[in-house]
Amino acid sequence: MKQSINIILSGGGTGGHIYPAVSIANQLKEKYPEANFLFVGAKDRMEMEKVPQAGYEIKGLWISGIQRSLSLKNLAFPFKLISSLWNAFKIIRKFKPTIVIGTGGFASGPTLYVASIRGIKTLIQEQNSYPGITNKLLSKKADTICVAYDGLERFFPSDKIVKTGNPVRQDLLAIESKREVAIKFFDLKSDKKTLLIIGGSLGARAINNLIEEHINWLVENKVQVIWQTGKLYYDEFKKYDALEGVQTHAFLNRMDLTYVAADFIISRAGASSISELCIVGKPVIFIPSPNVAEDHQTKNALSVVTKNAALLLKESELNMFQNMFLELKNDLELQQKLSKNIKGLALPNATKDIVLEIEKLINN
Repeated sequence: MKQSINIILSGGGTGGHIYPAVSIANQLKEKYPEANFLFVGAKDRMEMEKVPQAGYEIKGLWISGIQRSLSLKNLAFPFKLISSLWNAFKIIRKFKPTIVIGTGGFASGPTLYVASIRGIKTLIQEQNSYPGITNKLLSKKADTICVAYDGLERFFPSDKIVKTGNPVRQDLLAIESKREVAIKFFDLKSDKKTLLIIGGSLGARAINNLIEEHINWLVENKVQVIWQTGKLYYDEFKKYDALEGVQTHAFLNRMDLTYVAADFIISRAGASSISELCIVGKPVIFIPSPNVAEDHQTKNALSVVTKNAALLLKESELNMFQNMFLELKNDLELQQKLSKNIKGLALPNATKDIVLEIEKLINN
C-alpha cells in the first residue's frame, strides 16, 4: 500500500511569509494531488484568515516575537515558546508529516524545530538577503535551505543552500500584453505617467505621509497616482480621491494589472515585493522600513540598488524625494537602465525550483 504524503507548511505574520507558502502548496498540489496539506501559523495573525481563503486548513500556535525595546510583553515570551513547542509536537505527532516547510514568521520556529528533532525532513525557504535569528538557528538541522540572494554562506551551511529565488504570483510572468486592459481597469489617461505606491498589505505610515505631503505637487507635474494606503490608513487618506488623477485603495487585488499600469513604483523592500518587482521590470524607488529585525529591508534593497537596478530613499532622507522622483521622471535613459537591470535579477521559476528540492527530500 502506497504511503500517503503529508505536508506541513509553516509561515506567517505578514503577506511576505504567507503568499510564498501558499504558492509552494499550490505547486505541490499539482505534483501530488493526493497529498494532505496542513498550515501552521501564529494565532491572531493574518495567516489565520488568508490561508483558509486559499483553500487550506491551518492550526494556530500561541507565539509572537520578542520586542526589541524593553516591554512587558517579553515576559510572556518563555510561556508562549513552551506552549508553541508543545502544540507543535502534538500537531506533528497527529498529522505525521512527510516533510515540513518553513517560509519564515513566528510559528515556523517551533514547528521546524520539533520536526527536525523528530527526524522529519525540513526545508527552509529564506526570502531575505539577511536572515533572522530563527532561521539561522534552524539551519543547523534543516535538510535544505532555498535562498533568493547570493552570499548567504555567511549565515547557513553552504552545502545545504540552493539559490531558487522567492515564489511570486504566476500571473505576473506575462503582464506586458495586459497594458490596455490595465489602463481601462484603472481608468487612466494614456498620455500621462502613472506612479504606483505600495507600502505592504497593512500600509506604511512614513510612505503615506510622504505622498500626502507631495500629492498636490505630483498632480501639478501631471502624474497619475495609484496609491495603496493599506487597510490601516485607508480612511485617513481616501479623501485624496477628489484630486484629478489620484486614486486611493486599501488593498490592490489585481497586482498583474496594477504593475503593468505603472510607469514608476515606490515600494517597501520586503523580500517578496522585491522578487515581484524584478519580474515586473519597472523603475523603482525603494523606501525600506527601518522598523524590522536586523534592518533586513535596507539590506534587501541594497542588494538591488548596488547593481544599478533601483533607487534607494531612506526614511531619514525623505526630504530628497522631489529631486529624486523628478530626475527619474525626466531621464528616459535612467528609466531604461533601471528597468533592464532589475529584470536581469528576476528568478521567475522560483516556485518550481523550490518544489523540485522538496520532491528530492520526499523521495530520498
